[in-house]
Amino acid sequence: MLGPDWIPHRRGMDRELIGWIRPEGDQWVAVSLFGADVSGPLDWVEAEEALEAIGLSWLAEPWMLERDGADAVRVRIVDVSPATLDGPGRVVVKTEDWGAIDVPYETHELPWPPARLRPLRPGEGASPWG
Repeated sequence: MLGPDWIPHRRGMDRELIGWIRPEGDQWVAVSLFGADVSGPLDWVEAEEALEAIGLSWLAEPWMLERDGADAVRVRIVDVSPATLDGPGRVVVKTEDWGAIDVPYETHELPWPPARLRPLRPGEGASPWG
């Protein structure tokens, strides 16, 4: 969960939150919007650079939603509202629509951080159209 000593890091051009930098001993660790470490312990500038290198582009990638009693399903992230010190956050995903406007989809609201959400594995979640 979001620690009281996590420092928000925002993109310089638009001030969009892209993660946090948290202390670890005398060094710093870059943390994604999902609350996952994206670096090991680094100096401050290297931790900032790690977050800048990742940016928000990973949010546009397809993900897999693990479901109880069913196969995982390919999804896209719709919204990420990280937890704050004042309350829990959420992540909203929708089932993959492959860019088609006539494909039905479902939305799922997950708690933050989203433990059931994971990146695609190689060869997984291929398009039904080949």
